[in-house]
Amino acid sequence: MLPGITTLLQPVAANEIENRAFFGGDNLTNQATNRAVFSAEAAALQIAKAADKVVVKPGDTVLYRITIRNVGNINASNITLTDRLPLGLVLESKSLQASLSNNNTTSQVPISVAKSTEGSFYVTYAGSLAPTGTLNIIYAATVTPDGMRGNGRNLAVATAGSARSNTASHQLKIRSGLISDCGTLIGRVFVDKNFDGEQQHGEPGIPNAVIYMDDGNRIITDANGIFSVANVIAGNRTGTLDLTSLPGYIQAPNLYRIDKNSQSRLVKLAPSSMARMNFAVTPAFREGRQ
Repeated sequence: MLPGITTLLQPVAANEIENRAFFGGDNLTNQATNRAVFSAEAAALQIAKAADKVVVKPGDTVLYRITIRNVGNINASNITLTDRLPLGLVLESKSLQASLSNNNTTSQVPISVAKSTEGSFYVTYAGSLAPTGTLNIIYAATVTPDGMRGNGRNLAVATAGSARSNTASHQLKIRSGLISDCGTLIGRVFVDKNFDGEQQHGEPGIPNAVIYMDDGNRIITDANGIFSVANVIAGNRTGTLDLTSLPGYIQAPNLYRIDKNSQSRLVKLAPSSMARMNFAVTPAFREGRQ
Protein backbone atom coordinates (compact mmCIF):
# COMPACT_ATOMS: atom_id res chain seq x y z
CA MET A 1 0.00 0.00 0.00
CA LEU A 2 1.48 3.36 -1.02
CA PRO A 3 1.86 6.01 1.67
CA GLY A 4 -1.20 8.21 1.99
CA ILE A 5 -3.46 5.81 0.06
CA THR A 6 -6.51 4.31 1.89
CA THR A 7 -8.75 1.41 0.90
CA LEU A 8 -12.34 0.70 2.09
CA LEU A 9 -14.26 -2.57 1.56
CA GLN A 10 -18.06 -2.64 2.16
CA PRO A 11 -19.93 -5.79 3.29
CA VAL A 12 -23.32 -6.68 1.78
CA ALA A 13 -26.27 -8.97 2.48
CA ALA A 14 -25.94 -12.70 2.92
CA ASN A 15 -25.66 -14.85 -0.24
CA GLU A 16 -24.05 -11.89 -2.08
CA ILE A 17 -20.36 -11.08 -2.13
CA GLU A 18 -19.48 -7.56 -3.23
CA ASN A 19 -15.93 -6.48 -4.01
CA ARG A 20 -15.38 -2.72 -4.29
CA ALA A 21 -12.37 -0.63 -3.28
CA PHE A 22 -11.92 3.08 -2.56
CA PHE A 23 -8.50 4.73 -2.63
CA GLY A 24 -7.09 8.19 -2.30
CA GLY A 25 -4.22 10.22 -0.98
CA ASP A 26 -3.32 13.51 0.66
CA ASN A 27 -3.11 15.22 -2.70
CA LEU A 28 -5.43 12.83 -4.60
CA THR A 29 -9.21 12.81 -4.94
CA ASN A 30 -10.87 9.62 -3.61
CA GLN A 31 -11.58 7.16 -6.40
CA ALA A 32 -13.75 4.01 -6.41
CA THR A 33 -13.22 0.86 -8.41
CA ASN A 34 -15.96 -0.89 -10.32
CA ARG A 35 -18.53 -2.77 -8.18
CA ALA A 36 -18.15 -6.54 -8.50
CA VAL A 37 -20.92 -8.73 -7.02
CA PHE A 38 -20.78 -12.51 -6.75
CA SER A 39 -23.77 -14.66 -5.74
CA ALA A 40 -23.11 -17.36 -3.18
CA GLU A 41 -24.95 -20.68 -3.47
CA ALA A 42 -27.38 -21.45 -0.63
CA ALA A 43 -29.02 -24.55 0.72
CA ALA A 44 -32.69 -25.11 -0.15
CA LEU A 45 -35.01 -27.25 1.97
CA GLN A 46 -38.21 -29.13 1.24
CA ILE A 47 -40.37 -30.67 3.97
CA ALA A 48 -43.21 -33.19 3.93
CA LYS A 49 -45.30 -34.56 6.79
CA ALA A 50 -47.48 -37.67 7.19
CA ALA A 51 -49.16 -39.61 10.00
CA ASP A 52 -50.35 -43.16 10.55
CA LYS A 53 -53.92 -42.03 11.33
CA VAL A 54 -56.48 -39.69 9.84
CA VAL A 55 -59.32 -40.17 12.36
CA VAL A 56 -58.58 -40.38 16.10
CA LYS A 57 -60.33 -40.12 19.45
CA PRO A 58 -59.11 -39.11 22.93
CA GLY A 59 -56.63 -41.65 24.25
CA ASP A 60 -55.24 -42.57 20.83
CA THR A 61 -51.59 -42.17 19.84
CA VAL A 62 -50.59 -40.65 16.50
CA LEU A 63 -47.23 -41.43 14.86
CA TYR A 64 -45.93 -38.52 12.76
CA ARG A 65 -43.21 -38.83 10.09
CA ILE A 66 -41.38 -35.75 8.80
CA THR A 67 -39.02 -35.72 5.81
CA ILE A 68 -36.63 -32.79 5.28
CA ARG A 69 -34.73 -32.84 1.97
CA ASN A 70 -31.86 -30.62 0.84
CA VAL A 71 -32.61 -29.66 -2.76
CA GLY A 72 -29.84 -27.05 -2.90
CA ASN A 73 -26.23 -27.33 -4.07
CA ILE A 74 -24.41 -26.95 -0.75
CA ASN A 75 -24.63 -28.54 2.67
CA ALA A 76 -27.41 -27.41 5.03
CA SER A 77 -26.10 -27.14 8.60
CA ASN A 78 -27.77 -26.74 11.99
CA ILE A 79 -31.26 -27.62 10.82
CA THR A 80 -34.13 -26.62 13.12
CA LEU A 81 -37.62 -28.08 12.79
CA THR A 82 -40.44 -25.96 14.22
CA ASP A 83 -43.53 -28.10 14.76
CA ARG A 84 -46.85 -26.78 16.04
CA LEU A 85 -49.16 -29.51 17.32
CA PRO A 86 -52.92 -28.94 17.28
CA LEU A 87 -54.76 -28.25 20.53
CA GLY A 88 -55.14 -31.39 22.62
CA LEU A 89 -52.15 -33.30 21.24
CA VAL A 90 -49.19 -33.87 23.56
CA LEU A 91 -45.69 -34.73 22.32
CA GLU A 92 -44.17 -37.94 23.69
CA SER A 93 -40.58 -36.68 23.92
CA LYS A 94 -39.04 -40.13 24.40
CA SER A 95 -40.46 -41.26 21.07
CA LEU A 96 -38.39 -38.78 19.01
CA GLN A 97 -36.00 -40.44 16.55
CA ALA A 98 -34.01 -39.10 13.60
CA SER A 99 -32.08 -40.68 10.74
CA LEU A 100 -30.00 -39.35 7.86
CA SER A 101 -30.38 -40.82 4.36
CA ASN A 102 -27.80 -40.14 1.65
CA ASN A 103 -26.32 -42.18 -1.20
CA ASN A 104 -28.57 -45.17 -0.42
CA THR A 105 -27.38 -45.35 3.19
CA THR A 106 -29.37 -44.53 6.32
CA SER A 107 -27.97 -43.95 9.79
CA GLN A 108 -29.36 -42.78 13.11
CA VAL A 109 -28.35 -39.27 14.17
CA PRO A 110 -28.69 -37.40 17.49
CA ILE A 111 -31.17 -34.55 17.84
CA SER A 112 -32.27 -32.22 20.63
CA VAL A 113 -35.78 -31.01 21.44
CA ALA A 114 -37.13 -27.94 23.23
CA LYS A 115 -40.76 -27.13 24.00
CA SER A 116 -42.51 -23.76 24.08
CA THR A 117 -45.55 -22.67 26.06
CA GLU A 118 -47.66 -22.18 22.93
CA GLY A 119 -47.92 -25.81 21.84
CA SER A 120 -44.89 -25.71 19.53
CA PHE A 121 -41.67 -27.65 19.93
CA TYR A 122 -38.28 -27.33 18.25
CA VAL A 123 -36.07 -30.15 17.04
CA THR A 124 -32.44 -29.31 16.23
CA TYR A 125 -29.96 -31.37 14.21
CA ALA A 126 -26.48 -29.94 14.73
CA GLY A 127 -24.88 -31.80 11.81
CA SER A 128 -24.91 -31.17 8.05
CA LEU A 129 -27.31 -32.38 5.40
CA ALA A 130 -25.64 -32.87 2.03
CA PRO A 131 -27.34 -31.97 -1.27
CA THR A 132 -30.04 -34.56 -2.17
CA GLY A 133 -29.76 -35.88 1.41
CA THR A 134 -32.81 -36.45 3.62
CA LEU A 135 -33.33 -35.97 7.35
CA ASN A 136 -36.13 -38.20 8.67
CA ILE A 137 -37.80 -37.40 12.00
CA ILE A 138 -40.38 -39.63 13.72
CA TYR A 139 -42.32 -38.91 16.89
CA ALA A 140 -45.55 -39.87 18.67
CA ALA A 141 -48.25 -37.63 20.14
CA THR A 142 -51.12 -38.55 22.45
CA VAL A 143 -54.64 -37.24 21.87
CA THR A 144 -56.25 -35.75 25.00
CA PRO A 145 -59.93 -34.76 25.50
CA ASP A 146 -58.92 -31.14 24.77
CA GLY A 147 -58.43 -32.22 21.18
CA MET A 148 -62.21 -31.98 20.73
CA ARG A 149 -61.85 -28.18 20.98
CA GLY A 150 -59.08 -27.94 18.37
CA ASN A 151 -59.01 -28.14 14.58
CA GLY A 152 -56.62 -31.11 14.36
CA ARG A 153 -54.23 -29.34 11.96
CA ASN A 154 -50.49 -29.75 12.48
CA LEU A 155 -47.93 -27.38 10.90
CA ALA A 156 -44.17 -27.82 10.50
CA VAL A 157 -41.35 -25.81 8.90
CA ALA A 158 -37.57 -26.35 8.70
CA THR A 159 -34.79 -23.75 8.66
CA ALA A 160 -31.02 -23.84 8.20
CA GLY A 161 -29.39 -20.43 8.45
CA SER A 162 -31.14 -18.20 5.92
CA ALA A 163 -32.72 -21.18 4.15
CA ARG A 164 -36.37 -21.81 4.98
CA SER A 165 -38.53 -24.67 3.75
CA ASN A 166 -42.15 -24.73 2.71
CA THR A 167 -44.76 -25.30 5.45
CA ALA A 168 -45.95 -28.89 5.73
CA SER A 169 -49.30 -29.72 7.30
CA HIS A 170 -51.36 -32.73 8.31
CA GLN A 171 -55.07 -32.75 9.14
CA LEU A 172 -56.53 -35.02 11.83
CA LYS A 173 -60.23 -35.57 12.38
CA ILE A 174 -60.81 -35.92 16.12
CA ARG A 175 -63.98 -37.71 17.21
CA SER A 176 -65.37 -37.99 20.71
CA GLY A 177 -65.36 -41.80 20.79
CA LEU A 178 -67.92 -44.19 22.23
CA ILE A 179 -66.67 -44.22 25.82
CA SER A 180 -66.61 -40.44 26.24
CA ASP A 181 -70.23 -40.26 25.01
CA CYS A 182 -71.38 -42.65 27.72
CA GLY A 183 -71.95 -42.53 31.45
CA THR A 184 -72.43 -44.88 34.40
CA LEU A 185 -75.65 -45.79 36.19
CA ILE A 186 -75.59 -46.91 39.81
CA GLY A 187 -78.32 -47.64 42.31
CA ARG A 188 -79.87 -50.06 44.77
CA VAL A 189 -83.11 -51.78 45.72
CA PHE A 190 -83.73 -51.80 49.48
CA VAL A 191 -86.35 -52.15 52.20
CA ASP A 192 -87.45 -48.64 53.20
CA LYS A 193 -88.66 -48.79 56.80
CA ASN A 194 -89.30 -45.07 57.34
CA PHE A 195 -90.56 -44.29 53.81
CA ASP A 196 -88.11 -41.47 53.07
CA GLY A 197 -86.70 -43.00 49.88
CA GLU A 198 -83.14 -43.21 51.25
CA GLN A 199 -81.34 -46.23 52.63
CA GLN A 200 -80.21 -45.95 56.24
CA HIS A 201 -78.53 -48.34 58.61
CA GLY A 202 -80.76 -51.32 59.26
CA GLU A 203 -82.55 -51.11 55.90
CA PRO A 204 -81.28 -54.17 53.98
CA GLY A 205 -80.77 -54.40 50.24
CA ILE A 206 -82.81 -56.83 48.13
CA PRO A 207 -80.78 -59.30 46.01
CA ASN A 208 -81.80 -60.50 42.55
CA ALA A 209 -84.18 -57.60 41.95
CA VAL A 210 -84.73 -56.87 38.25
CA ILE A 211 -84.71 -53.38 36.67
CA TYR A 212 -85.58 -52.88 33.01
CA MET A 213 -84.00 -49.98 31.14
CA ASP A 214 -85.71 -47.99 28.38
CA ASP A 215 -83.33 -49.52 25.83
CA GLY A 216 -84.37 -53.06 26.81
CA ASN A 217 -81.36 -53.91 28.97
CA ARG A 218 -82.11 -56.04 32.04
CA ILE A 219 -80.26 -55.30 35.29
CA ILE A 220 -80.11 -57.65 38.30
CA THR A 221 -78.97 -56.47 41.74
CA ASP A 222 -76.19 -58.23 43.64
CA ALA A 223 -76.34 -59.84 47.09
CA ASN A 224 -76.49 -56.39 48.71
CA GLY A 225 -79.18 -55.06 46.41
CA ILE A 226 -76.69 -52.86 44.52
CA PHE A 227 -76.21 -52.51 40.77
CA SER A 228 -73.80 -50.62 38.51
CA VAL A 229 -73.87 -50.35 34.72
CA ALA A 230 -71.01 -48.77 32.73
CA ASN A 231 -71.00 -47.40 29.17
CA VAL A 232 -74.64 -46.32 29.20
CA ILE A 233 -75.47 -43.95 26.34
CA ALA A 234 -75.96 -40.43 27.67
CA GLY A 235 -79.34 -38.72 27.70
CA ASN A 236 -82.62 -39.05 29.59
CA ARG A 237 -82.69 -42.66 30.81
CA THR A 238 -85.55 -44.51 32.46
CA GLY A 239 -85.36 -47.59 34.68
CA THR A 240 -88.38 -49.57 35.89
CA LEU A 241 -88.37 -51.96 38.84
CA ASP A 242 -89.98 -55.33 38.05
CA LEU A 243 -91.98 -56.08 41.19
CA THR A 244 -92.68 -59.61 39.94
CA SER A 245 -89.01 -60.36 40.63
CA LEU A 246 -89.62 -59.48 44.31
CA PRO A 247 -92.25 -61.86 45.67
CA GLY A 248 -93.52 -60.64 49.03
CA TYR A 249 -92.60 -56.98 48.39
CA ILE A 250 -94.43 -53.96 47.04
CA GLN A 251 -93.33 -50.45 46.20
CA ALA A 252 -92.73 -48.40 49.35
CA PRO A 253 -94.60 -45.09 49.58
CA ASN A 254 -92.50 -41.94 49.80
CA LEU A 255 -93.71 -39.45 52.37
CA TYR A 256 -91.51 -36.61 51.12
CA ARG A 257 -91.36 -36.70 47.31
CA ILE A 258 -94.31 -37.42 45.05
CA ASP A 259 -92.10 -38.22 42.05
CA LYS A 260 -90.64 -41.18 43.97
CA ASN A 261 -94.05 -42.84 44.28
CA SER A 262 -93.53 -44.78 41.08
CA GLN A 263 -91.91 -47.99 39.90
CA SER A 264 -89.92 -45.94 37.36
CA ARG A 265 -87.00 -43.57 37.76
CA LEU A 266 -85.99 -40.91 35.23
CA VAL A 267 -82.43 -39.58 35.32
CA LYS A 268 -80.47 -37.24 33.05
CA LEU A 269 -77.14 -38.89 32.28
CA ALA A 270 -74.45 -36.56 30.92
CA PRO A 271 -71.44 -37.84 28.91
CA SER A 272 -68.66 -39.21 31.15
CA SER A 273 -70.84 -38.72 34.24
CA MET A 274 -72.66 -40.85 36.80
CA ALA A 275 -76.35 -40.97 37.77
CA ARG A 276 -78.20 -42.85 40.51
CA MET A 277 -81.47 -44.82 40.50
CA ASN A 278 -82.70 -46.04 43.90
CA PHE A 279 -85.83 -48.13 44.40
CA ALA A 280 -87.51 -48.49 47.79
CA VAL A 281 -89.76 -51.46 48.63
CA THR A 282 -91.60 -52.69 51.69
CA PRO A 283 -92.98 -56.11 52.70
CA ALA A 284 -96.39 -56.79 51.18
CA PHE A 285 -97.63 -58.30 54.44
CA ARG A 286 -96.87 -56.65 57.73
CA GLU A 287 -98.08 -57.47 61.19
CA GLY A 288 -101.76 -56.54 61.54
CA ARG A 289 -102.23 -55.98 57.79
CA GLN A 290 -103.01 -58.20 54.86
